[in-house]
Amino acid sequence: MRSEVSGRAIAPWDPKLIQYLQTSMGALPLEVLRVLFLDSARRVIADEQMQNGTIGQLTIHARVIFRRALELDAAAIILVHNHPSGDPNPSRGDIDVTERLVAIGYALDVDLLEHIVVTSSDHQMILNRRARPRRRPSERLGDSANQRVEAGLALENAHKIARRRLLRRQLVGADGLFGEPAWDILVDLFIHEGQGKSVSTGSACIASGLPRSSALRLLQKLCDAGLVVREADRDDGRRTYIRLAPDLAHRLTAYFAAGEE
Repeated sequence: MRSEVSGRAIAPWDPKLIQYLQTSMGALPLEVLRVLFLDSARRVIADEQMQNGTIGQLTIHARVIFRRALELDAAAIILVHNHPSGDPNPSRGDIDVTERLVAIGYALDVDLLEHIVVTSSDHQMILNRRARPRRRPSERLGDSANQRVEAGLALENAHKIARRRLLRRQLVGADGLFGEPAWDILVDLFIHEGQGKSVSTGSACIASGLPRSSALRLLQKLCDAGLVVREADRDDGRRTYIRLAPDLAHRLTAYFAAGEE
């Protein structure tokens, strides 16, 4: 049964998948959480047991699940757990945990396709016929009527990318191996400007992840390239703000509105 599932495209409702899950874990005496990791073509790239115990503890392991998904470069996951009681109907806790994991996966671009509850002879799908979050369609730069929608979408996508970059830093475990400090500065500036906040030179240096002296040299290079500009604080002459050059800000809005990473 495992060979019928591994390495090929599957859907959560695939009869062979359901039979495999019921046979392999439906009659276990303890509750077990299993995760199927899928690539962009929905092929199974890993089938791993993540924990024993009650599903109510699943929130503690959300980071482990999605860290593993990013390690495997998985585009989607299917969660499975068994009910030793023999009743496949999901509990309120099962549903609440699933909804939280859907939201986390949405932010990380890892789709939670389904959460399946199995017993030895039956199963239920928690997300089946439930409303799923939809990615907002990309907008093209156009007339002023679309600009407010596009700006909001661009800011939302920029936040998503910033969260994903933070998670990737944690996975790498060493900022020195992460790279792209100039891009980190530009993304940070875009987010703050979208929120109507000013960014001081010191804050921009922190966003780069570099030592201050190196970050200042990098900021100067960005200024020389015309990508960012410096502005003196009118209330405090000792402070300087950094902002995106207008042309770059316009191009980044189009870039993030398209959902680019």
